[in-house]
Amino acid sequence: MIERRSFESLGGENHGWLDAKHHFSFANYHDPKRMNWGKLRVWNDDTIAPNSGFPAHPHSDMEIITYIREGAITHEDSMGNRGRTEAGDVQVMSAGSGIYHSEANLEPEATRLFQIWIVPNQRGKAPSWGSKPFPRGDRAGRFVVLASGFADDADALPLRADARVLGAAIKAGEEITYAIDPGRHVYVVSAAGKIEINGVAFNPRDGAAVTDESELRIKAASDAEIVMVDAA
Repeated sequence: MIERRSFESLGGENHGWLDAKHHFSFANYHDPKRMNWGKLRVWNDDTIAPNSGFPAHPHSDMEIITYIREGAITHEDSMGNRGRTEAGDVQVMSAGSGIYHSEANLEPEATRLFQIWIVPNQRGKAPSWGSKPFPRGDRAGRFVVLASGFADDADALPLRADARVLGAAIKAGEEITYAIDPGRHVYVVSAAGKIEINGVAFNPRDGAAVTDESELRIKAASDAEIVMVDAA
């Protein structure tokens, strides 16, 4: 089953400095049919105005993945971590027993990102944060694991969750495949470019909620940048 969630159907709110779209219930947006997808709890499509951002606020027991599509984000937290993550790159914060953090766009242009929350399989652990570059060229025509809770994904940022976050870049007319283990919940978004998933058409920033499929065949109708979560 592949459910298309059009970008136009997403919840959200424009706060001026932040234009947020929510694939799942979040903040003032509530839809009982879009509470989560397995352990995937949040997928926000955020545009952050220049010289603005999220002030310091707390989290606990959540895996928070930030995928930068355009611009950059500067992270600071109560553990003393500070770092700047650029377009195409990824940061992961394991909130664990509790952490305060801020995320600021200190750039002269808008920053666009996906913020993804996954429910951890370990609670109360010490919080952590990390960032890593993932050159888009390395993802050409194939999926690359960006963050993972599995030890064999040694090049990915670590997650405390039964999940993987993957990225791919495919040219118009190209097709890639992805095998899905039974019982998994997969969610796919094209950050840019039109795609087809098992013959179902998706526009940029639409969501594809996938379950009970053994394989995905993703074909690009135009050059596409794909982000996907495979979770329990």
